[in-house]
Amino acid sequence: MANDRLTGLDASFLHLEDDRHHMHVAAVMTFDGRPPEYDDFVAAIDARLHLVPRYRQKLAFVPLSQGRPRWIDDPHFNLRYHVRMTALPQPAGENELKRLAGRVFSQPLDRDKPLWEIWLVDGLDGGDRFALLSKTHHALVDGISGIDIVSVLFDTKPAPAAGGRGRVATAKRWLPQPAPSRAQLLGEALVERATVPAEIARGARALLRAPRRIARGAVHNLAGLGALAWTGLSPAPPTPYNARIGPHRRFTWVRMELKDVKAIKDALGGTVNDVVLAIVAGALGQHLKRRGEDVSGVELKAMVPVSVRADEARGALGNQVAAMMAPLPVGCDEPHVRYELIHQAMDQIKRSGQAVGAQALTNLTGFAPPNIMSQASRLVARQRWFNVVVTNVPGPQFPLYLMGREMDDLIPMVPLAQNQGLGIAIMSYNGHICFGLVGDYDVLYDLDDLAEDFYAALAELAAAAGVKLSRRVRRKRPERARGNGHESARRIGTGDTVSVGRSEDGQTGGE
Repeated sequence: MANDRLTGLDASFLHLEDDRHHMHVAAVMTFDGRPPEYDDFVAAIDARLHLVPRYRQKLAFVPLSQGRPRWIDDPHFNLRYHVRMTALPQPAGENELKRLAGRVFSQPLDRDKPLWEIWLVDGLDGGDRFALLSKTHHALVDGISGIDIVSVLFDTKPAPAAGGRGRVATAKRWLPQPAPSRAQLLGEALVERATVPAEIARGARALLRAPRRIARGAVHNLAGLGALAWTGLSPAPPTPYNARIGPHRRFTWVRMELKDVKAIKDALGGTVNDVVLAIVAGALGQHLKRRGEDVSGVELKAMVPVSVRADEARGALGNQVAAMMAPLPVGCDEPHVRYELIHQAMDQIKRSGQAVGAQALTNLTGFAPPNIMSQASRLVARQRWFNVVVTNVPGPQFPLYLMGREMDDLIPMVPLAQNQGLGIAIMSYNGHICFGLVGDYDVLYDLDDLAEDFYAALAELAAAAGVKLSRRVRRKRPERARGNGHESARRIGTGDTVSVGRSEDGQTGGE
């Protein structure tokens, strides 16, 4: 059962979660054509659910917090609870879809059930397109692993793998394993804790067998820990983004062409990630200026998650990530200088082993008692080590299909932690790059304006690099509400124009 126990990192996402901070990753996926029938959609997912058995499991918590939770089969698993259907009011475009996404992503996942949901959304662009909204708890899956799972659940060809167009394979029979009692959960946790000294002894024996190899690894980890500690000594500057947040969210996105970003990278040198961070820095700088902030000489800090998952572990569930603290020189007005500052800083960070140090600290949480780890997670979240999370995940560079319908866009969302009012998730897919921007409802009341700043930052950097951008069809700018700008999208339960509808199983968006 040890492999079903949450790792220290997985469990930390549970400890960070409360009624204002929801630790689920999410995505909006848009498709051409009419949506599949709800029953057919459920059947299609059911036929492939055996490929991700964790999606039928829920968390079992150890009594008295004497061990980290572990995954057990949900004896009452009901796929129709997790797969829901709704429709947008007509006429409806992407603005209405963004509002719906913000509302759905504002709702926490039920810990008494498997930690995921998928919403099938009809009525986009008059019914010519449809969307999926997915939510998965961060304790279950990280961004890199999640891409592999999406690839499993979708097809790489228009015709479904299980037969001709429109045909759905028969689901494999599944019987849940008996749920352990509270006494069993406690006993297993105590036995596992007692075996930890044996693991340490085994490590000591390995040290004697391979002293040079172990010593090199220890020196490497210590160097990384030192780099991370040095970074932590310099707190991130105060910004409007770092404030107490509530449970409600706004969500929007920005589309770019991957070939444009690569052309800028080729012209200026560096990496795609350098270009992405430079665009983020330029956009945040413009946004802060419009809010009346003095950004002269200001350098924000971005926490950039880095996958440390081995190639042979791709597609496995659970989190295997570390982090780097990247600078965002928002006070630099020259785009090419801003880019060069980021490029040099990221190159130095990679050489310093900062991500290795973060991974070493993460590994140590596996030895911490859960009650201590819970307090430590909250303490770390309160520290102002960074201003914003920026994830950049390479997605599949080929089209994916859902029951014969091609996916147009794959737009990610990263959760907001304590005092983090803005999150930026970036994902490439089939030649495009989508920036998913999530904001606290009140802190980022002007999130749509920030989205426009991303387009401006891309154009500014492209001009500095001498790159001509591809033609792009701009979506209609969201309508502005009268007043102070806080009412451009109303809160849940106050008569928002977006209908959350009802699923075939009677579930509503308010749950």
